[in-house]
Amino acid sequence: MAIDFDVEPEFQKQVDWVEKFTKEEIEPLDHFMSAGTDKNGKRLDEDAWKAIRVYIKDLQAQVKDRGLWGFHLGPDLGGPGLGQVKLCLLNEKLGRTRMGPYIFGCQAPDTGNMELIAHNGTEEQKRKYLEPLLAGEKHSAYSMTEPHAGEPGEFKCLATRDGDEWVLNGEKWFTSNGAGADFLIVMAITAPDKPLIERASMFLVDRETEGVEIVRNVHGFGTPLRDNYDTSPGRGGHAYIRYNNVRLPADALLGTEGAGFVGSQTRLSGGRVHHAMRAVGVCAKALDMACERALSRRSKGELLSDLQMVQSDLADSYIQLKQFRLHVLYTAWLIDKTGSYTREIRKEIAAIKISAAKVNHDIIYRTIHLHGALGMSNETALGDMWMSAPQMGIMDGTTEVHKANLSKLLLKNYEASDDLFPTYHLPKLILKAQNKFEKVIDQYLSN
Repeated sequence: MAIDFDVEPEFQKQVDWVEKFTKEEIEPLDHFMSAGTDKNGKRLDEDAWKAIRVYIKDLQAQVKDRGLWGFHLGPDLGGPGLGQVKLCLLNEKLGRTRMGPYIFGCQAPDTGNMELIAHNGTEEQKRKYLEPLLAGEKHSAYSMTEPHAGEPGEFKCLATRDGDEWVLNGEKWFTSNGAGADFLIVMAITAPDKPLIERASMFLVDRETEGVEIVRNVHGFGTPLRDNYDTSPGRGGHAYIRYNNVRLPADALLGTEGAGFVGSQTRLSGGRVHHAMRAVGVCAKALDMACERALSRRSKGELLSDLQMVQSDLADSYIQLKQFRLHVLYTAWLIDKTGSYTREIRKEIAAIKISAAKVNHDIIYRTIHLHGALGMSNETALGDMWMSAPQMGIMDGTTEVHKANLSKLLLKNYEASDDLFPTYHLPKLILKAQNKFEKVIDQYLSN
């Protein structure tokens, strides 16, 4: 099967429409939402916010009319079933915006949670949770990481059986969208004495269930600490949650008991690919900003674009971006080719997850540096974009964990040499070649 990233003309029209729609509709919405005021500096009242919500619904309706709502989903879940290469081409466009994924019904963490419920949920769970999630009527959160550890072997949040109920106790950290979610998927230890892979289970927990306490709503760099104590819905952020004797019915179990860790990896693998796809868009936007700045700003009478060090930075950024994008597309193509997350594909996913953090860091840093004081200010998007670099190195598994996993997967394709010297030792190879060609020469002379 040839490696081919071309798409049919009809789909290219969709990509072009998304690019235009993103620039003309979603990017202005991003800017307006970031201000939260009218042009006179007046905070928006409830009626104004209602108007914005209606406007957003109209944008979502336009997306649905194009057949692109939930474009990450297969036909069985009401999506177009595009395949990963086409998802890559679309996600690159949405990666340039904050609201884009929400407008297209493919925002994290909802996307991964849709897949989890689709693959593991009962018919009743799908009716109650998946269907409104797909329709954009409900929102969810994935509650896995704990304050003391992000490594599953150290998890302490416990779910114990009590008759026909489960009782959930423990704390979870950095549950993205936890404060605003209608429901949470919670990873909890159900069999602490079993092997790690069978130790945890997942549960569907309604956000308003008694005993679910939002301790704080944690935000990223640059947000005042006082905002963390506003735990009202609609504030974004990553919730610090305490589960205090939360009683759940037996049918709150998502999937089979003890299959939590396996289920989480299925969810996270797809998410890592989508993060990398959108990272392409973030870095492309940063490079666009750098090029415009280089052509617009002078230093000591010369355009920045005429300075060799600036030219070097622009060239390095372009090369990094193109190499990274091709690797992401190749990984997407492999997934389309095999239809599953094989060992070979997991290797490539780990690689692009590692690269995403470094490419974000390098390209965005160069762009910030090129902008000088403006780059350090809050009057461009560069500050928010800069945050994506450390986020990429931490979320869905740290860079170090992925490097360790990548090396293990890589080494499975090799064998140790059982000789004193390696198989590529030149004296050994030369002797082998001499023996071979001795026969070639003897055969020629004998004729």
